[in-house]
Amino acid sequence: MKGLQYLSFFSFILILLVLVPSASAEEVMVLDMDDSITPVADDMVADALAICEEEGYEALVITLNTPGGGLDETLKIIERIDDSSIPVIGYVYPKGTKAWSAGTLILISTDVAAMAPFTVIGSAQPVSISATGSQPVNDSKVINAIVALAKEKASQHDRNETAAEEFITKNLNLNAEGALEAGVIEYIAEDIDDLLEQVDGENVKGEILNTSGADIVNYEPGISLAFMQIISNPIVSSLLLMLGIYGIIFGISSPGVGAEIFGGISLCLGLIGIGFDVNLAAIFLIGIGIVLLILELQASGFGIFGIAGIICLIAGSVFLVPNDFPRWYGPAEAQMTMIYYVLIPTSIVAIFFIFALYKVMQVRKKKPIIGEDMVGDRAEALDDISPKSSGYVQYHGEYWKAESEETIHAGDKVEIIGKDGPVLTVKRKEKQK
Repeated sequence: MKGLQYLSFFSFILILLVLVPSASAEEVMVLDMDDSITPVADDMVADALAICEEEGYEALVITLNTPGGGLDETLKIIERIDDSSIPVIGYVYPKGTKAWSAGTLILISTDVAAMAPFTVIGSAQPVSISATGSQPVNDSKVINAIVALAKEKASQHDRNETAAEEFITKNLNLNAEGALEAGVIEYIAEDIDDLLEQVDGENVKGEILNTSGADIVNYEPGISLAFMQIISNPIVSSLLLMLGIYGIIFGISSPGVGAEIFGGISLCLGLIGIGFDVNLAAIFLIGIGIVLLILELQASGFGIFGIAGIICLIAGSVFLVPNDFPRWYGPAEAQMTMIYYVLIPTSIVAIFFIFALYKVMQVRKKKPIIGEDMVGDRAEALDDISPKSSGYVQYHGEYWKAESEETIHAGDKVEIIGKDGPVLTVKRKEKQK
């Protein structure tokens, strides 16, 4: 009897477990910021935060692997983090990466800061690149403003204000262990799952985080943002600008092939990607380069105008890279790398386009082949030719008007038997038996 009662009791419990819906796991969104901080990075953070707020995500994790970026975009991202009700966790990840300059400023401005092992933050002193090399920005007004912001954000999240200041004034760099010991970050985590386990139970923005075992959802930008992410890369946008310029030059020198259309599209995409914030010195040099190349096209051979034009275009392409503060907030090494990445492909593209222009001009200046040495050579009929009507034949890539005393059909092989000025006399070429 008791066995039957126990069985009924356990059956009742089992039915309750089946009927009562289990609590759904919390969701955490992860936004990877693994490139330069550009205007589209700001838009992606805003979009991710909006989705988190609308769909009730527990938190937003921003993984940082960046050499730096624009100061304006960095400040906008920090403002969005402050204005959002969603807890934002900054995480330098994966192992072996870095979050320099702008990335460091974003990290110390997040609600929770963490780093993966073997990662580095710091190098936040503003620098600019000139012909004489890299120079630190010593404008006290600029430096004091950034230091004040960094210290305010560190104070807001109970982090080390002295370290925040020295990131900027002394180019301080810290690895994960050093940052944790200095009180710049709160956690060292092996991966996202480990991070979510560690921050579980934290009180952030008045909410207790429930992230242990949470479902991880990777942020996927829409088509427009994904496209903007590609063309807003400083290297890609600069190359698009240069391809557009070369395309327009090629189109002017050889109209009708569509190069000018390609050039115009590339130029527009490059301007959109770079945010229309173009260095005037770059435009000036590129303009001079275009004029010199057009002048060279009017001259015979390839000389001083062409060489000077190439130099101006390459120099202009270097100035197109956002290597001055505050357009680019990053260490000098990262800026020099960007310049090399633009300079080498631009030089290759310049050589290719100049070679193509040179060949086009050679063909244009080439005189038609005339003379008695044409007699006996073969050509191909392009039209039907008869004793009553002339047509055209193709001879060594050139079109010649031709006459014949016999009927010849388009596509037939013919033999040149005479020439009267610009008109050839041909006969059907006998097929070899």
